[in-house]
Amino acid sequence: MRYIGIDAPEIYPKLEAYGMEAWQANRELVEGKEVRLERDVSQTDKYSRLLRYVYVDNILVNAELVRQGLAWAKAYPPDTKYQNCLEKMETEARQAGRGMWAK
Repeated sequence: MRYIGIDAPEIYPKLEAYGMEAWQANRELVEGKEVRLERDVSQTDKYSRLLRYVYVDNILVNAELVRQGLAWAKAYPPDTKYQNCLEKMETEARQAGRGMWAK
């Protein structure tokens, strides 16, 4: 599955800066919890991965990772329902120096 509207540092095949932090934050947000998945326009991407917005309780995990500075807001049209929100979270993370935006 691919989280819609974001791009996070990778841990595989090559560990990128903040990759482990992003992976760990995502794990803490979703592991062992009931998640709700929301579709936008597309069902899957070109690699046949499900494209979804991920919620735990009332938290949009996609946005929370961006808010923490552990993912970039990245539009993949036509799936852009929450792109303004994601871009706002990235701006706030950058201004606050969170995660990969630390000075």
